[in-house]
Amino acid sequence: MATRIRLARGGSKKRPFYSIVAADARAPRDGRFIEKLGTYNPLLPRDAENRVTLNKERIQHWLDQGALPTDRVARFLDAEGMVKREARNNPNKAKPGKKAQERIEEKKQKEEDAREAAAAAEAETAEATEAPAEEAAAE
Repeated sequence: MATRIRLARGGSKKRPFYSIVAADARAPRDGRFIEKLGTYNPLLPRDAENRVTLNKERIQHWLDQGALPTDRVARFLDAEGMVKREARNNPNKAKPGKKAQERIEEKKQKEEDAREAAAAAEAETAEATEAPAEEAAAE
């Protein structure tokens, strides 16, 4: 049986309260579980003592039995020093979508065209001012 240590949601609408449970991986999130191992109250401030409560002995027992913690529970266990959690890295998440990238490219192209037009106009005015000066010097 694949066992997971995960959160089971309780509490009323818009007032979440989670139980940390050991459950069969196939069981529903808020359904049947094997053992309750702690609680998590996300409404409390981060530095509150009873925001996360853990029964460390039983959690260690389940970890020894091969139970895998979910990512959120692994964060709690890492804070307690029970499990080492590797930080995730998804560099593609911060990239804008396809349409936004197209708009950025169009904007860059317009700016480049404007710079080229300005440079051409500047060169034209420079040539126009140089031509009369050369004629006056020739006379």
